[in-house]
Amino acid sequence: MAAPRSLLLLSLLLAALQGRGQQPPPPRVPLEKVVTEGNLGLDELVGRWFLVGMASRCSYLAENSHRLEATAMTVAVLDGQSLAISTFRKLDGQCWEIRQRYVPAGAHGRFSVRVSPTGRGYDSKMEVVVGEADPRSYAIIYYQDGQGLSVKLYGRSSQLSDAIVDRFEQRARAMGLSEDVSYYFPTYGFCDSADDFHILDETEL
Repeated sequence: MAAPRSLLLLSLLLAALQGRGQQPPPPRVPLEKVVTEGNLGLDELVGRWFLVGMASRCSYLAENSHRLEATAMTVAVLDGQSLAISTFRKLDGQCWEIRQRYVPAGAHGRFSVRVSPTGRGYDSKMEVVVGEADPRSYAIIYYQDGQGLSVKLYGRSSQLSDAIVDRFEQRARAMGLSEDVSYYFPTYGFCDSADDFHILDETEL
């Protein structure tokens, strides 16, 4: 029963990372009105990023905020316009890698990505918007699927200045997400890789 249990836990992990599993009211500002970082080149996003904070009404996060694991992602550019994303984190002490492909969605800095359905009828496509970034330091990224919105703060370092954290919280509040639904992740214990049995490849969906 270990394998089915791991898959169930992984589905919950995905829901937490993507901000799903919630029933929020509509955001105060529609995602399509978020201003993107106009001068940002895709190549500037390449490399390793650490998940510092996340604002979301995800029920999993609310119930398990004391169990958050250090999470990191690596970014590569595909075909000059898509992004290959690998997210690394632990689940039951085991390092997992989740692979996704962000494809352009019209305007600069906007992407769509197919994600594994949760089995509850949720939309299997997610919108992603790079709202603000200093590629040497931090990025604030918005995620929206059929069930909700989340805002994430990534850093080139696992610890960012108070000024950057304040900017993140301001952007989250503008989307109707207060500090009460903002969570911060551990700054140590990151995974660098996962074996072949612990890779979830969503690029083939």
